Amino acid sequence: MSAGLLLNIMICFAIAIVSFTFAAVITKNKPLWNNKTKPSLRALIALWTLVAITYFFTALRMIAAYAHNVELDMSVYYLAAIPFAFISVPLVYTLMYILTGSKQTSGFTGLAFSTFGLAYLMLLFSQGVMEPRVSYWSSLITVNSDIAINIYLAGLFILPTAMILGIMTLIFLRKVSKKQLYHTTLLLVSISFVIDFMLIDMITNIDVMQLVARIFVLIGTILAYLSYFPPLTLQERLGIEEKHYEPYDEMDEFDPEVDVNA
Repeated sequence: MSAGLLLNIMICFAIAIVSFTFAAVITKNKPLWNNKTKPSLRALIALWTLVAITYFFTALRMIAAYAHNVELDMSVYYLAAIPFAFISVPLVYTLMYILTGSKQTSGFTGLAFSTFGLAYLMLLFSQGVMEPRVSYWSSLITVNSDIAINIYLAGLFILPTAMILGIMTLIFLRKVSKKQLYHTTLLLVSISFVIDFMLIDMITNIDVMQLVARIFVLIGTILAYLSYFPPLTLQERLGIEEKHYEPYDEMDEFDPEVDVNA
């Protein structure tokens, strides 16, 4: 049997485990929670939970491919597409909350982006997919609808990536603490890693490239965890030692008039 597929299965399960663990640790880490951080933390929990579910189903797909079960492979692909289609919703909510500090604005933006996910799913289920092409490294499935791919590109890649770049530019133009610079920059880099390589994972028809993309998604999830919970040695080296992290507390510097409880 294919050792490459077994490696792929392990990577997908690793992404699911790390993402779910990160979401669970944030949920249980009470010192992180206050009136300012609640909206962004809830969105991040939703984001990483969706990533975990997506790659849990993807791992099951690889197991089906390993077992030469084409029907199960395709069925699980459709299941994985559901959480995958809505990853942009908590993502843009988080980004908008960093930019504006407004729960209402962030909520409306997230709701608007949910239409991308619905449109993608409608086209995916109506147009269907091609039968899996199983290789040594992976099982590749191609979506029949080019429009669905373009919707995904706009909804999960182009617009969120532009927002991430804009936020990072603002951070570097303003004077922020080392803690805030480390935390926010690494979190945004990790999110960018995940969404960029999930895009490659989805659209590539090269099995090795898909495997490499999944490795980078795993790296992105690990970086996200480290953005909140860096090891003590790293804290000491960067000069950011402290007992608790309260993300986004200093992001109000973007607009001191914003009421984050709005």
